[in-house]
Amino acid sequence: MLKVYGLFLVSGLAVGSLYALAGIGLVILRRSTGFLNFAYGALAAAAAMVAWQVADWGAWPPLSWFAALVAGVVLSVAYGRLVAPALAWREPAVKAVATLGYMLILLGVMGLIWDDELRKLSLPTDKIAVTLLGVRVTVTRLIALGVAVAAVIAMILYLDRSRMGLNMRALADDRDHAALLGIPIIKVETLAWGISGALAGGTGLLFGSLVRLEPTVITFMVIPATAAAIVGRLTSLPMTLLGGLFIGVIEAMLTLYKPLAPLRAMTPFVIAGLMILWMQRGTSLTFASKD
Repeated sequence: MLKVYGLFLVSGLAVGSLYALAGIGLVILRRSTGFLNFAYGALAAAAAMVAWQVADWGAWPPLSWFAALVAGVVLSVAYGRLVAPALAWREPAVKAVATLGYMLILLGVMGLIWDDELRKLSLPTDKIAVTLLGVRVTVTRLIALGVAVAAVIAMILYLDRSRMGLNMRALADDRDHAALLGIPIIKVETLAWGISGALAGGTGLLFGSLVRLEPTVITFMVIPATAAAIVGRLTSLPMTLLGGLFIGVIEAMLTLYKPLAPLRAMTPFVIAGLMILWMQRGTSLTFASKD
């Protein structure tokens, strides 16, 4: 029985790593531009489909992986340069709704290019496994966890210690003030959209291999990713990582209990809701004291 629990724990950590990686991409973009990008999952889905298509053409496998990253960056930067500037001074809710429109456009385009045929995206590391605590773990799952942790560490160092990282933080705090200070807003925002897009491409590639290569399924990965970002209060990268891992593990463990298995889809909503209530506890006390 312990082996079964271990297997589901490993599976949950792997999928949770992808939720966390997507959440990290959301947080980085939110901190830099003010956009909560609900099209993130669609970017990941498009990147995964591009990787599959390039591989299906018989290209060298690393070229297809690189194509996924490029697709994520291009689609993300395209929105960041063509649409986002017109919404820069709008309310956060308006910005978020606009990205939903982009998500629907990408889903429609993917539906036109690729039919509903079952496909599989395989990585060489899917066939290589190691045994940890009596559980066989594929290297792809270890890579997913390693990439998520590495992304958090790298982005914390980049935002805190590099000049461009400091510019990104300044831009997030006050766009007008940042412009007065001479910060190159277009350059900084383009970089933020590019980094987020690269993370989306990598996430889609791993998700298509570990979970399922289907545009709709990958697109709606944005729901647990957003929940992970909310756990991090849309600012903390380490907490976003922990939130994504926690959501993935809870989802996996719920499948072990048949009465609760149908509720696993509710996990991101429940965890995000509890986190919002936790964040609002001080506000409630403040209003109560005023009354």
